[in-house]
Amino acid sequence: MAVSSTDPGRVRQLWHLLEPLHAVVYYAPQAFEEAAALGYATDERWPSYFAWRAAPLGEAGAGRVAAAFYSFRPGMVARYVPHAWRIAAPGDVLAARSRAVNRIYRELLGDAVDGPELAEAAALARRAAEAAVTAGRPLAAANAELAWPEPAHLVLWQAATILREHRGDGHLAALLLAGLDPVEALVSFAAAGAAPREVFASRGWSEEEWAAAHDRLVARGLLAPGGTATETGRALRAEVELRTDELAAGPWDALGPERTARLADLLGDPWLAVIGSGLLPAVNTLGIGKI
Repeated sequence: MAVSSTDPGRVRQLWHLLEPLHAVVYYAPQAFEEAAALGYATDERWPSYFAWRAAPLGEAGAGRVAAAFYSFRPGMVARYVPHAWRIAAPGDVLAARSRAVNRIYRELLGDAVDGPELAEAAALARRAAEAAVTAGRPLAAANAELAWPEPAHLVLWQAATILREHRGDGHLAALLLAGLDPVEALVSFAAAGAAPREVFASRGWSEEEWAAAHDRLVARGLLAPGGTATETGRALRAEVELRTDELAAGPWDALGPERTARLADLLGDPWLAVIGSGLLPAVNTLGIGKI
């Protein structure tokens, strides 16, 4: 792994700032309205979630989407994919996704959406995203292949998406290197305090699968029998997160410390607007605010 010139704390800060700007599309009412217009059920968020996030992959089947998303039970993925593409083609989904982001950002950011600071943030984020090396990172590569939209707030969302998927793809590599399969990754994350176990039920694993993963981690000395992380287990999770930061540093190395710091400053107001909207869950499976 190449040595990064960017402090891992700065890398993680940028993730914490950018992740809500991306993830709001999975929760905002405007996105559900656009999904419903395409024909997706909106009584739960998963039909549109899988459509929005997987559409850059094209008409991918359940196996490819489950592999790329990693933490979802494959059987859960198969309930929504490839059925999603029988409702709407990926290209139509991507167009609706852009309409949703436009509406969401205009609602949440108000007049600032057309302001010079947001335009500057979009330009810096795009520069970082274009510097992201996508080899071995399928979701980052799929989003990076999409044409850049206009205006600036859509550029910011697309850049945030490329950068978060770039980080996420690297995180999966770190989990694989640590020997944590998809359900073990969730069990160990819950045990380390990232979120309560109930939060991870959204990934579809059965009680039996969760218990079997728990037992495998106990056998490795990573969990105590009661389900809390051992010192070894906490150290392994810390190593995974640090390696994730290191693997995500490339775009920020390319952007440089001054421009990276400037972007962090510029993202403060949009971040506050999204967080202050109350649309995002306070406790999440990514451990934001906990790690």
